[in-house]
Amino acid sequence: MAGKNFTFDNIPDLSGKVALVTGANVGIGYITARELARKKAHVFVCARNIEKGQSAVATIKAETGNELVEFLQLDLLSLKNIKEAADKFMARGLGLHILINNAGIMATPFNLSADGIEAQFATNHIGHFLLLPALEKSAPSRIVVVSRYNVEDLAHRVFAPRKGIDFENINAKNLSIWTRYGQSKLANVLFANELDRRVKDKKIYVNSLHPGVVKSNLMQGLKLSWGSWVAAYTAIQNLFSLSTEDGALTQLYVATSPDIEINNFRGRHFMPIAKLGAMSAKAMDENLAKELWDYSEKIIKERVGSD
Repeated sequence: MAGKNFTFDNIPDLSGKVALVTGANVGIGYITARELARKKAHVFVCARNIEKGQSAVATIKAETGNELVEFLQLDLLSLKNIKEAADKFMARGLGLHILINNAGIMATPFNLSADGIEAQFATNHIGHFLLLPALEKSAPSRIVVVSRYNVEDLAHRVFAPRKGIDFENINAKNLSIWTRYGQSKLANVLFANELDRRVKDKKIYVNSLHPGVVKSNLMQGLKLSWGSWVAAYTAIQNLFSLSTEDGALTQLYVATSPDIEINNFRGRHFMPIAKLGAMSAKAMDENLAKELWDYSEKIIKERVGSD
């Protein structure tokens, strides 16, 4: 624990708080949901796979003794499913104090979502748009956007298109797996920053973060793209990667620490472990962020309607 700015022990009591974590059946999403539950939050484990999601809920209940852990089926590759999940959650009338947009895929082969949107862009960005309304009713509340795009992460700065996001070619098959990934992760930070500007007068704290290079299942996408030899690369990378426990710490800090409200951290970007980080010029481009917001709203209205 030495040298860390934040540990699980620093998470405050979360009794009465409702938290929703996407991609919470595995990896840092699972650890995040588990530790929120350990601190007595009412936690919704969101995942696409019903069997794996329900299994994660059962394990978290057993490990924490908290019975207020539920599964919410959420397929980020289907806007229809997301809206149904959001409506189902809203109908409970519980409010939402913590939303952690954790789910993501990396470097997957070209594929389209059920709505005809490139899969990485759909999963990593578009899919999280429909879970926002409940937070305004539960303020003070927090939105935590997990990305991997910052000035210290050179690879993703290089991977994104020169213009930042190539709106006219989101579904272009000739883009590399890394270009598609890079612009989807840039979209995460732009989204967080634009959302922060739109709720700046409310007690909603929106921040993004880079969890670090973590031992996780993200490499599955690369294996599908490049083949089984990636396993050797993964084994080497894991020697220098954070554990899933340490990888979850930064998002748990942003989601729960009193520091966020005390210091009025809004529209900020955090690095591992629980440190303020810097953003690239593209990530801070307000015009690009607004263009992304308008583009995303247009897609959603076209696919699922404006209500």
